[in-house]
Amino acid sequence: MANSKKKVVVLGSTGSIGVSTIKVADDLSERIEIVGLGAHKSADKLLSQLSQTGARAACLSDQDAAESIISDIPSGVDMFSGDEGLVELATLEEADIVLIAIVGVAGLRPALAALEAGKDLAVASKEILVMAGQAVMETAQRTGSKVLPVDSEHNAIFQCLEGKGSDTVSRLILTASGGPFREYEREDLANVSVDKALDHPTWDMGPKITVDSATLFNKGLEMIEARWLFDIEMDRVDVIVHPQSIVHSMVEFIDGSVLAQLSVTDMCFPIQYALTWPDRVPNSLPPVDLAALGKLDFENPRTEDFPALNLARQAGNSGGTLPAVMNAANEIAVAQFLQGQLSFPGIWEHVGSIMNDHNVIENPSIDELIEADRWARSFPIV
Repeated sequence: MANSKKKVVVLGSTGSIGVSTIKVADDLSERIEIVGLGAHKSADKLLSQLSQTGARAACLSDQDAAESIISDIPSGVDMFSGDEGLVELATLEEADIVLIAIVGVAGLRPALAALEAGKDLAVASKEILVMAGQAVMETAQRTGSKVLPVDSEHNAIFQCLEGKGSDTVSRLILTASGGPFREYEREDLANVSVDKALDHPTWDMGPKITVDSATLFNKGLEMIEARWLFDIEMDRVDVIVHPQSIVHSMVEFIDGSVLAQLSVTDMCFPIQYALTWPDRVPNSLPPVDLAALGKLDFENPRTEDFPALNLARQAGNSGGTLPAVMNAANEIAVAQFLQGQLSFPGIWEHVGSIMNDHNVIENPSIDELIEADRWARSFPIV
């Protein structure tokens, strides 16, 4: 593969991760070819990306959006639609790897279909591993496919481990920026505005993940992801606050050594490593200037004031359907917060309440996971 182009399908191509993936492909055009693009309903943006990449297959999961541009699809491009269209795209014969950056449960079936078809999977959608980590990793092991993390934190751990087993690991240490409210007093969190929550100090991301970073639910979801990606118990997955977001995560080994991965805050770094692994490839991205940084700060998270990490550890330790319920309840709460209908602390309160009301199903099927997701979304915000 080192001397031939890796053929990539991008699901979620019109979001921030998808846009960065296309940027990486442009930068490394001699090594990466985009062969398929999938999105929800950003029709005009998808048309532009088809022109930009030359991809020969595309999908809009929203049927109306797909029909609205059918006459504008370039000649020679296979156009799919609906959830089944995403599965068709994920199993495209010529694809080597499928990068999934779809928010929510919609990415789960395409992810499993890609693995069943023998494709490698680059995972940027947290929900896939949070909801169905066991099923995803077992499918990959059975089919011989690789699951490569795109999240900067898990990509950093992947680089630090370099094939070492979990038996050599004492702890995985995920770094968190702490978000914009890291130094707020507890009583001030109730007055947090949407605009302030969307003003992330180090990363430029979509609104949902930006709010998740502020509540630390983003890091909680990543704890559960790490548990499955690296086959390690939840009590060996920790979080430390690192405001500069230069150290993307660390691995503490059983001999006391700690390895860390550092780079500037640009998602193109982990995307490139996932798509070019196991190779290291020169690019146009800037290296870290340690002298200019001067220092790197670390502190423990305030779990009593930001309870998302405790809720995530509870969900991860329980397993079964509880992580799916936590994830779905959080999505609903964040959407309500963004619409001004829920306070910032109300996000944690809603999620905790739904988790407490849920009767956990152990070893659930995919249909049971999807039903648990639907159940958690059915509760009104109070």
